[in-house]
Amino acid sequence: QNGALTVMVGGQQDVFDRASPMIKHFAKAVTRMGESGSGQLTKMVNQICIAGLVQALSEGLAFSEKAGLDSKLVLDVISKGAAQSWQMENRGDTMVDDEFDFGFAVDHMRKDLGLCIEQAQQVGAQIPVTKIVDQYYAEIQAMGGARWDTSSLIKRLR
Repeated sequence: QNGALTVMVGGQQDVFDRASPMIKHFAKAVTRMGESGSGQLTKMVNQICIAGLVQALSEGLAFSEKAGLDSKLVLDVISKGAAQSWQMENRGDTMVDDEFDFGFAVDHMRKDLGLCIEQAQQVGAQIPVTKIVDQYYAEIQAMGGARWDTSSLIKRLR
């Protein structure tokens, strides 16, 4: 709706060239990743990375809370260094505030991670952390969080 998507495309160059102008109406970036299937595989890489980032951010913030730190101040400080990420910038405060009724649903992430795990087996890739995070998301679903934002992983740690 606001043209902020990053789109990864697989397919023939001539088809990409024809479709690209339309895709740019709803995307800030459109990249042809290679032949058919390459876009989907790239999206899997994206989801694997996000799953690990959200789990690490959840652990860091839960640690901060248990240690008695001001977690919003911690976020302000560490967001200026190497730990900075889109997840931190866009979900850190809501994670601290325990607000998850928006964003990308856990159900959707579990579907995506299931596809990643299946594809990893097919190509011989090892993704042990992703498998663990997928199980953590299953715990969130069991807590009633199927529609919560993926940043709700922190709820397991509180």
